[in-house]
Amino acid sequence: MKKNLFLLLIFCVATFSANAQKQTYLDLLSNQPKWVDSVFKKLNRRERIAQMFFVRAHTNLGQKYTDSVGMVIKKEQLGGVIFFQGGPVRQAVATNAYQKVSHVPLLIANDGEWGLGMRLDSTISFPYQMTLGAIQNKDLIYRMGQEVAKDYKRMGMQMNLAPDADINNNAKNPVINYRSFGENKYNVATKTAAYMKGMQDGGLLTTLKHFPGHGDTDVDSHYDLPQLTFSAARLDSLEMYPFKELIKQGAAGIMIAHMNIPSLDNTPNLPSTLSKPIVTGILKEKLGFKGLIISDAMDMKGVVKYFKNGEADLLGIIAGNDILELSENSDRAIHLVRKAVRQGRIDIKTIDESVRKILTAKYWAGLDKRDTIVTQGIVANVNRNASNALVQELANASVTLLKGKDYIKNMIPIRRTAIISIGVPFVTRFQKEISKGFYNSVYYVLDKDATATQISNIAREIGAFDQVIVGIHDSRARPGNNIPLNAGVKNFIKELSGKNAVFALFANPYNLAGLPGLENSKGLVIGYQKEDYMQISAAAVINNRLVPTGKLPVSILPNYKFGDGL
Repeated sequence: MKKNLFLLLIFCVATFSANAQKQTYLDLLSNQPKWVDSVFKKLNRRERIAQMFFVRAHTNLGQKYTDSVGMVIKKEQLGGVIFFQGGPVRQAVATNAYQKVSHVPLLIANDGEWGLGMRLDSTISFPYQMTLGAIQNKDLIYRMGQEVAKDYKRMGMQMNLAPDADINNNAKNPVINYRSFGENKYNVATKTAAYMKGMQDGGLLTTLKHFPGHGDTDVDSHYDLPQLTFSAARLDSLEMYPFKELIKQGAAGIMIAHMNIPSLDNTPNLPSTLSKPIVTGILKEKLGFKGLIISDAMDMKGVVKYFKNGEADLLGIIAGNDILELSENSDRAIHLVRKAVRQGRIDIKTIDESVRKILTAKYWAGLDKRDTIVTQGIVANVNRNASNALVQELANASVTLLKGKDYIKNMIPIRRTAIISIGVPFVTRFQKEISKGFYNSVYYVLDKDATATQISNIAREIGAFDQVIVGIHDSRARPGNNIPLNAGVKNFIKELSGKNAVFALFANPYNLAGLPGLENSKGLVIGYQKEDYMQISAAAVINNRLVPTGKLPVSILPNYKFGDGL
């Protein structure tokens, strides 16, 4: 009997420990640990305000720049650091130096929408969210979130300024586009939730962006202030839908966009970031969001164009943001906020509440225990075989067949086959993979700026082939619209489309609109982006070694609509 009671006690303790470990950031907010209170009480008013500011850092701009950021942190005792471009070892070294001079541990973040590779060299990039939007198995995206969390924790980071919860229902969007899971609000909410939960369950703070929704704009808020002219009802039912759903599902953080939205706040030229009716009135009060509220970068033209000399920072705090990232001058901003408190423009209780939320986030992420990042082996540790295997799984699950299922199935491997890659100067991985299934093949390459003579030479030669397989490759670092192919090359694609040719597009699917004729091709595979892993997947479909399951996450009218895929 005693033995059974002992075993039951052990089981209860183990269960309690497991449940304690699973406590979410939001759960912790409602029962703040003693560490938060003890740190908070040691901070004077200036130091509390400073916790709300996060400074920019790079490790690709030389040691002098890195040291200058360290001096700002030491002098101003800010709340956190947001890293941009650099390398993993250099960032780890800088993080250790910055944490050493900070009295309260810094919250370290970057925006890795597709993992560390978005900002750091020598690290893994997972597929873009548009690519993931084509995947029908959300568990793969959850697993990706867990892998990203492992990478961040190994790098000494506690927060990812991702995922993107915007609904990209404007094909001409210059700033969201391929960063979105697509145009369908249900698909976006489902996929965003999977990625968010994977990261949060892995112990990483996340930040949904860009509230109340940046998907239907044709202006980049880095350079100007976009205006959303939609009704409040439209914004509530469409743009805000993923945010509302994910608030219910335990989102830890939300980032506010820089957009002017007259239907929600008619103050002229006021960005949503600085709007109390939007940040406090809608997000906090109407939607009941309790987590961290983070501004988009406060050095973007969309926010400082009309509010200069630190006024944007001050209004951002008044509006209800907990964290302001990348102030143009945080020392000036802290001074302005202190002055506003003295003048009664800001209630110090509001600031105290934000500071407690930030300290609780630090505790949840493990910053109550000081630690030094071990730099030895860090590159290998963030380039795990499991992550690389998952990248290929994600690519395989996303590749989308829009045309030619039966035609591709009946292609004959021994027939003479021309394999052409268009838009690149060299033979591609796609061509090499295709040739594994088509043994009697010849490679041709046509660069994006090919001359009329080069085009006509290839056109003449491929006339002798029985089958033609074409890869169209976006050569740019990021897969935006308007794939850079000259008029002659585009015309050649159109001519090939009328013949017995199968195409694979390695670009964001909106580019279909700028490549007329592909709708008449014998076969059309969408690979979404230029990376080798997408080329491997597309080739596997054409070689009949992979059954495609991806579905278009956006519509490209009049020929293709959301959900298309054979």
